[in-house]
Amino acid sequence: MGKHPTFVHLTDLHIGDPDVVDEKLYSDTSATLARILQDVKRLQPAPDFIVASGDLTNRGDLGSYAELKRIFAEAALDIPVVWALGNHDTRPGFYQGMLGRTDDLSAPYDHDQVIAGLHVITLDSSRPHRICGFLDATQLDWLAATLAVYPDLPKLIVCHHPPSLDEYNVAMEWEAISCADTIRLRETLAGHNVIGMLSGHIHFDRVSHWCGFPVVVGIGQHAATDVLALHAGLRMVSGASFAVGTVRPSGLTIAFVPQPAERRELKYHSFADMLVLIATYEERRLAALAAG
Repeated sequence: MGKHPTFVHLTDLHIGDPDVVDEKLYSDTSATLARILQDVKRLQPAPDFIVASGDLTNRGDLGSYAELKRIFAEAALDIPVVWALGNHDTRPGFYQGMLGRTDDLSAPYDHDQVIAGLHVITLDSSRPHRICGFLDATQLDWLAATLAVYPDLPKLIVCHHPPSLDEYNVAMEWEAISCADTIRLRETLAGHNVIGMLSGHIHFDRVSHWCGFPVVVGIGQHAATDVLALHAGLRMVSGASFAVGTVRPSGLTIAFVPQPAERRELKYHSFADMLVLIATYEERRLAALAAG
């Protein structure tokens, strides 16, 4: 009997340019990622691939993507990496900095590949100047066509923003894919052999049974959300983790690997602060649209 497919799930790396002071970078994410990649090298057997499900950088600039490339190069991992984009990333920065691409820089980074017998499908839920995730009609049409390409293979979906678990709670859209797009995503995935979805964005380990398969969210490598304080706001504390996934005939298994941390408070956002932040993002989006 052959080896079960295995993978590592990273998310919310939030790598920054070491030559630029970033007051919104709350921890040494370069050191955290380098340390985690050394842990990944210790895994036996070696994982078949790594998923990095968005917020690869904190500011989306070329210097930060260069730092991300440096860390992976120094780790010398001979393992394919599946990249996804989050709301802290920028498409032009990623395309130029990571892929050396110079054309069509505003296009969503949607892609798929077959690895270790799994059909891994990655969706770009990022939108400029938006915290919430979105999937437009063209992306969902692409997803529908892509799901049909390998009908007999199990599907693993990668998307930075998880779906809205309460599909009509618009007030909580900032932490997920918009409610309307979540419904359309659910309808598109229905009837396909989806074994799981890997996401990030909310900075705490969470597994939800959604529409017949698990949606796995990771803390990531930047900061951890204090779940005990969620009734009042977002209390960010020191903490990081990654996950190891195994695909068995019975389904997907996820093992979380928390990193040592003293849970020191790094930043606190009240929900009133969050509303101001969302309004600021919306102002920037509207200004960008007006500027063409």
